[in-house]
Amino acid sequence: MTKVTRLFDFPYYQLENKPNASALVTKYDGKWTPMSTQEYLDKANAVSRALLRLGVQKNDKIAVISSTNRTEWNIMDIGVLQVGAQNIPIYPTISSEDYEYVLNHSESIYCFVSDEEVLEKVNKIKANTKVKDVYSFNHIEGCKHYSELFELGKDDSNQNEVQQRKDEVKPEDLATIIYTSGTTGKPKGVMLSHWNITSNVLDSSPRVPLPPNGETRVLSFLPICHIFERVLIYVYQYAGSSIYFAEALDKIGDNAKEINPNLMSVVPRLLEKVFDKIMLKGEELKGIKKALFFWAVALGEQWEPYGKNGAWYEFKLKIANKLIFSKWREALGGELGTMVSGSAALQPRLARVFGAAQMKVMEGYGLTETSPVVSVGMYDGNNYKIGTVGKPIDNVEVKIAEDGEILIKGPNVMMGYYKDSEKTSSVMTGAYFHTGDKGEIDEDGFLKITGRKKEMFKTSGGKYIIPTLLENDLKQSLFIEQIMVIGEGEKMPAAIIQPNFEFIRDWIEHKGHNIGKSEKEIAMSETVIARIQKEIDKYNKRFGKWEQIKRFELTPNAWTIDDGHLTPTMKMKRDVIKKIHQDLYDKIYR
Repeated sequence: MTKVTRLFDFPYYQLENKPNASALVTKYDGKWTPMSTQEYLDKANAVSRALLRLGVQKNDKIAVISSTNRTEWNIMDIGVLQVGAQNIPIYPTISSEDYEYVLNHSESIYCFVSDEEVLEKVNKIKANTKVKDVYSFNHIEGCKHYSELFELGKDDSNQNEVQQRKDEVKPEDLATIIYTSGTTGKPKGVMLSHWNITSNVLDSSPRVPLPPNGETRVLSFLPICHIFERVLIYVYQYAGSSIYFAEALDKIGDNAKEINPNLMSVVPRLLEKVFDKIMLKGEELKGIKKALFFWAVALGEQWEPYGKNGAWYEFKLKIANKLIFSKWREALGGELGTMVSGSAALQPRLARVFGAAQMKVMEGYGLTETSPVVSVGMYDGNNYKIGTVGKPIDNVEVKIAEDGEILIKGPNVMMGYYKDSEKTSSVMTGAYFHTGDKGEIDEDGFLKITGRKKEMFKTSGGKYIIPTLLENDLKQSLFIEQIMVIGEGEKMPAAIIQPNFEFIRDWIEHKGHNIGKSEKEIAMSETVIARIQKEIDKYNKRFGKWEQIKRFELTPNAWTIDDGHLTPTMKMKRDVIKKIHQDLYDKIYR
């Protein structure tokens, strides 16, 4: 029986206990193509044999850059790790310069890319790195295809050597370096051992609502280069689930309808977009249909878990589910019972509405440095409370420091930052990792995140402002896509806002306003500004006078990853946004 202590043990465990004919499923040429557990391991072993023939040594670094999650990524992951080398996943959307930095800092000697766009960026800087060769998953003229490794590894006469290398890999050995797309400065290389991640998978698994028997279909689309999705992929492999890799972010709805997933992971920004689209459809309805739609949404906004609202509420909710929410579920495949949310704070309103619609959102908390899961909600056993990130998982200790900072201790805490012992010691006190987040543990043991230590600021009047609290509330407005609260050292808090251009265009049409529909015209429109002021006034009432947004400016463009406003996990790069929109900042304060 395989004892799981290292990352490559997961597929072997699956083969022994829950072999799956559709372990990994990717769409090629419009057709979902499954790969069995056995074939997955056969291919991974061929890759391992080929890497040995290419001279790959223990602790060599192999970079993998893929625009989408796909079967090939997982084959490479196991193939690389088995020979004692390290998999260096790189965000596909970062710049060529950042590719160069990560490839050089990690000293990667081979690089695997998914497509032409990524290849082009790698080729621009390859000469400045130690990369010997680049292989691609797609067939690209002039680039070696990764299947050449299967050819090179076809002869299994060196499988004994692969086995020897596997046996030499200890649970405490380095498995991967994850370069966090920091909101400031150069990316930090977080060193995670096999046991850091494996222990986290084993301790998180009981929280994931996978049925004990029967096939579970999972839709995977959050970047696998990020530790959140990667750990979930191992969790799914451990459970014997079928993992379907979505074609692209904008195809999630279509893919969900095709495969009827039981589970998927999300980030709040994505859920907000799904909800906004649903609300837009509701706005287009007429008469009784429209009235019913908004009655159901209003009912959903009051939802409490475990039937706490009483029998009369539950009766009305049954009707809302039959008439309205059942259509929402159909749009996501009809069988999606749970979504796991991470990477940023989730609006309680969304947790309520989707919970009412029988698609419960389990919010979790973690960091790359903690492999990542620290805590996560679970509906069974009353382990779910809206507005919290659940209870800490087994073997992970959470302590709240005197200043409110969340400290973490456990087998999941990183080995340190690669080539940066000074930075490592700055975030550790003994075995405790300093998260930089502030939080509290309530009387029932649930963890609640209250803000970022660094993001909290003082106005010139000496009043403390926690921007995330204001931002999460204001983002509930359908008119606001993104909002950044500013005002450090200034006389008052204010905001730079990216309007929800898509919703506002429909609103203009619906109301018959005489406003142009370009992003610039929307941002300059007095009518739009006045309407957003109404939203600000509404949400301001929930905050103290000193916290309220006194002024705001609208940006004439969308905030994107490509333009540098957002990290690949959709977090705001505050310094970058401020720099890009310095004119708006000056307009507010100068």
